[in-house]
Amino acid sequence: MNGTSSAQRTGGIAARLRLRLRQWLDRRIPPAREVTLDQRQIFIFPSRTGLFFGICLLVMLIAAINFENNLSYGLTFLLATLFVVAVLHTYANLSGLIIRAVRAQPAFPGQQSEFQVMVERGKQRQHYGLYLSWREGSDALINLLDEDSAVVHLHVPVDKRGWYSPGRLLVESTYPVGLLRCWTWIDLDLHALVYPRPVASPDLPGLAADTPDGAAAPVAGNDDFYGFRDYRKGDSLRQVYWKGLAKGQGVKTKHYTAYADRSVWLDWELFPGAGVEQRLSHLCYWALEFDGRGEEYGLRLPSVTIQPAVGEKHREQVLKELALFSQEGR
Repeated sequence: MNGTSSAQRTGGIAARLRLRLRQWLDRRIPPAREVTLDQRQIFIFPSRTGLFFGICLLVMLIAAINFENNLSYGLTFLLATLFVVAVLHTYANLSGLIIRAVRAQPAFPGQQSEFQVMVERGKQRQHYGLYLSWREGSDALINLLDEDSAVVHLHVPVDKRGWYSPGRLLVESTYPVGLLRCWTWIDLDLHALVYPRPVASPDLPGLAADTPDGAAAPVAGNDDFYGFRDYRKGDSLRQVYWKGLAKGQGVKTKHYTAYADRSVWLDWELFPGAGVEQRLSHLCYWALEFDGRGEEYGLRLPSVTIQPAVGEKHREQVLKELALFSQEGR
């Protein structure tokens, strides 16, 4: 029982420390679409190798003092000077860089969204060994030598629908000798749109599956000949099939039809009894299904109506409305 209470207290302290760190970072490095790195955004600290190097310098200094050896003094101070010079070069490798958000690819839950970030040098200086990563995503290592900028493609798994933020981007370097780690955590205000998870459902109620789009349907019209039917009172005499009557086939009327375009409506009320997420998943499935067939479809939600259309732009509009349904900060 005491162990459980102690673990809970430790977890609570750690959570409060993380919250304070996040609040401090938000004040020091606020979200932005573009960030230019300077002394305000950059942090520098000895790496593990650098800490070991510092301990070795301390041991060497103690030995030099103990044995009063001038060569030991000289070597110790020479290596210490190397450490100081490494601080300047490691900091300069990140200083002046411009990190810019480019775009984020939409995705479905369980997939990985691609985030594109541009790294540009602000001064005529070469940058080596730049490491970029998101905490839960992929990473990349780039150099800016002859080119002025580079676009980095990073992938992060997404979960639920709506806008997904990958969090703060880590940019770090240990150039040139690995004794120091120079890094920053920046929030590029870059969000990926996550669509609902497509879930198959039975055929939509009222769907005229036996009448393809643009097919001739037996409705009143005068476009094309459709067939014969028995004469009805009120039919035009010009449509009577006189040749058939002369052959003793009875009184028949020529039946003409117009071309009827089928437009399918994906309606919120098509799935009574289903929950919100289940309805959105079914509607998403059918939107993708009709888009793949090249058929015209529209969308009716309690808050929005999209007229029937086809094409990539229409599909993205439909999927976006499904993804952001009842979401705050649309």
